[in-house]
Amino acid sequence: MGAAAAWLLAVASVAGQAAPAQRPVMAEDVFKSVQVLKGITVNEFMQTMGFFSASLGLNCTSCHGEDSGSDWASYADDKPLRKQTTRRMVLMVNALNRASFQGRQVVTCYSCHRGDIRPQIIPSLEVQYAEPAYIEPDELSEQAPRAPAADQVLDKYLQAVGGVPRLAGISSMSATGVRQDYDDLIEKYPVEVFARVTGQHATTVRSRNGDRSTVFDGTGGWIAAPLSEVPVPVLPMTAEELDAAKVDAALFFPATLKLALTQWRVGFPTTIDNRDVLLVQGFSPAGSPVKLYFDRESGLLTRLVRYSKTIVGRVPTKVDYGDYRDVSGVKIPFRVVTTWTDGRSVTELSDVRVNVAIDTSRFGRPAVPVPLPEPAAR
Repeated sequence: MGAAAAWLLAVASVAGQAAPAQRPVMAEDVFKSVQVLKGITVNEFMQTMGFFSASLGLNCTSCHGEDSGSDWASYADDKPLRKQTTRRMVLMVNALNRASFQGRQVVTCYSCHRGDIRPQIIPSLEVQYAEPAYIEPDELSEQAPRAPAADQVLDKYLQAVGGVPRLAGISSMSATGVRQDYDDLIEKYPVEVFARVTGQHATTVRSRNGDRSTVFDGTGGWIAAPLSEVPVPVLPMTAEELDAAKVDAALFFPATLKLALTQWRVGFPTTIDNRDVLLVQGFSPAGSPVKLYFDRESGLLTRLVRYSKTIVGRVPTKVDYGDYRDVSGVKIPFRVVTTWTDGRSVTELSDVRVNVAIDTSRFGRPAVPVPLPEPAAR
């Protein structure tokens, strides 16, 4: 469900409002064979699985067996050797961080594996003498020398998408289009988006397996998907997800962007798809770094990168924006590509409307998704 990071698939929220007390669904409540990953929510547990996948270059069936692709119960099978080895590795990494780094998450699975099932132990001469690759840090520690002020970059962006007066005049937005997921190269599913500047937001992707929904009602939120795709059909958002939702809301209604993040700073210039971009970083209300990339020429937002904490390390979510079109004097990206550690989705909008009336019922807790009936045989 990491696609909730997208601009028009974002989970909107109201800055300053507290989420209601909802009992989180814990990993051990759902996955009965959990041993070393207890005490975390199902949402964090699934992100942790994505962290393992990205670190080792594997997928679900690599560790849980071929049956796991169609049967959630088979995930509890302890026969696969890799699953048992992973438990030992998690304990080893945790012990190393406690003993050597005062409990800070300095060493993770990715530190050694780097996308390979076996850590490389012999230096590569090809890598040593090749052109050094610039690896961007997850977090900027300071403003880059001679970089423009963050306000200057943000002001250019706000002007590029329509200007503050016009942006401030938008109170609601609805959109329709299609979404295609990374593991489905054929089907494109209808998507509907409804949002209010007051924070309510609902997104629904309609498929034959059942609707996938992300809903925020102004104080709390839910993520729903068919049981064929997730272990729990409706999950309340965690505090961290709601924190990220506030950032998404600011991008959905950009007039509030400057107030959504703090400790703004600008990094060194870089490129995305051979275009020069400026990197601006801020921190969310909960202190998580958020990186925004603006096209140096047009000033438009090109990419967002943010991070979620898991028990084994930070997990990145990347959102790429493109195909900006004018809607009532405001430029809105009609193409949004969201990438996270266990998936990628491409959303293509076809119709966006602003200042539309939206029924409050659209922002209620979503129902348990059910598959559509099979078409009658002729």
